[in-house]
Amino acid sequence: MIFNCLTIFPEMFSAFTGTSLCEKAIAKGLIEINAVNFRDYTEDRHNRVDAYPFGGGAGMLLMPQPLFRCFAALNEKHAARKVRNIYMSPAGKVFTQKKAAEFSGYEVLNILCGHYEGVDQRVLDHLIDEEISIGDYVLTGGELPAMVLMDCVMRYVPGVLSNAESLSEESFSGGLLEYPQYTRPSSFQGMEVPEVLLSGHHKNIAAWQREQALLKTLLCRPELLESAELSKEDLEILDRLKKQT
Repeated sequence: MIFNCLTIFPEMFSAFTGTSLCEKAIAKGLIEINAVNFRDYTEDRHNRVDAYPFGGGAGMLLMPQPLFRCFAALNEKHAARKVRNIYMSPAGKVFTQKKAAEFSGYEVLNILCGHYEGVDQRVLDHLIDEEISIGDYVLTGGELPAMVLMDCVMRYVPGVLSNAESLSEESFSGGLLEYPQYTRPSSFQGMEVPEVLLSGHHKNIAAWQREQALLKTLLCRPELLESAELSKEDLEILDRLKKQT
């Protein structure tokens, strides 16, 4: 899978691509991350990519010319592939695990990292397929949100995760938060690991984990339950938990 990050600060991606899971996935040839400096595509003699907005207003806007030229070059390069053009923006749809899974179905993601006060509307109207936000707050640029998106999406690429089961069991898979987990020692400073986890009874352990996931979601993120994949048994457990809490 290929990620092209359109940015005027390509150096910001060096640490991200050179560490941890991302570095290993690149080394294996499973993903490719390119920091594309769209300043290289400007036709302005002063190498500018921004200008004051028509009609007045605070700050500067990214101009359409370098971005149209940059996207044209990328579209030509990846003409035979399944491509999605994304703009990281606080005005976009909030990024979710479901959206990450959807994006993993594309061969190429072109991610525009905005800066200044935004981008000329003609870029959004004619080049961008989807605007994505990572939360209701404003950052200096779209580079950090782009890294968040890539980190989440790449986990769906086959071979990136060493344990194929880990993705399906993580928080938000199936719409619920992940159940509490414990490791050695079983007793620490008077705090004990729940007995069921030491029992070796897989069916009972699975039932405990499901109930705990439901409880954690109910207490911490109850709004997630509205769209979670819940069985009749889950609903009965939730009804009981609500009466207890």
